[in-house]
Amino acid sequence: MTISQLAPERALRRLELTVVRRLEGYLHGEHLGLLPGPGTELAEAREYQVGDDVRRMDWAVTARTTVPHVRDLIADRELETWALVDLSASMDFGTSQLEKRELAVAAVATVGFLTHRLGDRFGGLMLRDSALRRWPARSGRLALYGLLRALLAEQDHGEHQARSDLASALESMARTQRKRGLRVIVSDFLTPEDGEVDSRLEPSWERAMRKLTAQHQVLAVEIVDPRELELPNIGVVLIGDPETGAVRELDTRKRRVREEYAAAALAQRERTRVALRRVGAGHLVLRTDRDWVADTVRFVLAYRRVAPRLHQPPKGVAR
Repeated sequence: MTISQLAPERALRRLELTVVRRLEGYLHGEHLGLLPGPGTELAEAREYQVGDDVRRMDWAVTARTTVPHVRDLIADRELETWALVDLSASMDFGTSQLEKRELAVAAVATVGFLTHRLGDRFGGLMLRDSALRRWPARSGRLALYGLLRALLAEQDHGEHQARSDLASALESMARTQRKRGLRVIVSDFLTPEDGEVDSRLEPSWERAMRKLTAQHQVLAVEIVDPRELELPNIGVVLIGDPETGAVRELDTRKRRVREEYAAAALAQRERTRVALRRVGAGHLVLRTDRDWVADTVRFVLAYRRVAPRLHQPPKGVAR
């Protein structure tokens, strides 16, 4: 039985038990920070040293003293986390243990339980049909449950044909949620230009994502289904785009067709990975046919280990 087939309260209880019990065997501590970081409150300025983040350069002090200075940050006692969840029609798909939409809800729940601490606030933005629904940031576990219930309720709607604009949603998030903190983007990152333009060009959402990473810690959770990566040999099939209604016939008996499909899928994933690395966002890949709790834990442990040295997030753990 999948998450969407359960009553909302039962689904939330199952999610919490799955996440919390499994995490206890991997991670310990009162506040399980998902992404390590220095904090958000400004502290004293000091002279620049090799290896300092140039984004923390204090240009006012530098201009007065003619010596490069950076502004240190101190950790906030409270963390404000906002999750932008892609609920577009392309997420209504799944051929394995979960649908992509169900895995997106599970990802938000995992992040919420990982970052929860007394006083922390968690809010959400739900993207559907290019419309953003805002769930205000509140503290406490009940507030997180409220957001998860809203996400589960969205699954009851029928198919939608309009394209969801991830770039505009990211722009809105950067413009309206100004307090620094953690920003989590949960999406399959499939865009209309995928497969139609040079894969070396930046995705339409990259510039907006860069604005977020300039002000916040950003974690991008990419949701993937195995059938989006390769086609089985099952004869002639009709493949439809749920957001536009476009249908294309493919003969999967032909090896060349399967190879071209797999190559295009690999190029799209690589394009997403490179873009997220360019903007400095953490990149977690979750697949509907894998253990998403274990993959999340591996990502957290790997990021904590390499982030202090590399200042860059590791590659997605699911392959």
